[in-house]
Order: sequence, then C-alpha cells, then structure tokens
Amino acid sequence: MKAAWILLVVAALLELVWATALKQSNGLARLWPAVIGMTVALLSVVVLSVSLRDLPVGTAYAVWVGLGSLGVAVTGIIVLGESASPARLACLLLILVGVIGLKVVDG
Repeated sequence: MKAAWILLVVAALLELVWATALKQSNGLARLWPAVIGMTVALLSVVVLSVSLRDLPVGTAYAVWVGLGSLGVAVTGIIVLGESASPARLACLLLILVGVIGLKVVDG
C-alpha cells in the first residue's frame, strides 16, 4: 500500500512537468514542449493507473488531481510570477488539507 501512495505522488509530480510544458508550448505551437507535455501526461496517467491496483479510485483520483493542481499553482506562483494573493494561497491550503485528510482516512 505504501508503494501505491508513492506512485500516486510521483504521478501527481509528473503533472507539474506536463502542465508547465504545455504552457511553454504556446497552445501546441512549439513542437518540443508540446511533445514533452503530452508524453509526460501519458506517463502520469500510466503511473496513476498502477497505483489504482491498491488504492480506492475516488481517493487516488482526488489526491492525484489535488496534488497536481496544487503543484502547478505553486509552480505558477514561483516560476511564472502568477498571483500569490492571500485568498489564492488560502484556497491552495484547503486543497492540501483535503489531500492530507484523504491520506489519513484511507491510509
């Protein structure tokens, strides 16, 4: 079960790569960022599907999306200069609390 959670976190971290690459692809107009983004997105889904062997689908999907969204938002703030308003940070904190809560509940 622990390995499944590690795989799930890896799948979520891969979302940082593909989302950032797709942003850099300029709407798929730049070939290599688009190829990297699509390839890593597929890899992220594959790793997620392997984690689903041992995790409930609802929990795994919610954690995958939550951590991926949180990671991409933080990357946007740090790397791309996106807004770090208190309200936005509070909402991101709520996502993190939800992810931690799902881990505690579904262990």
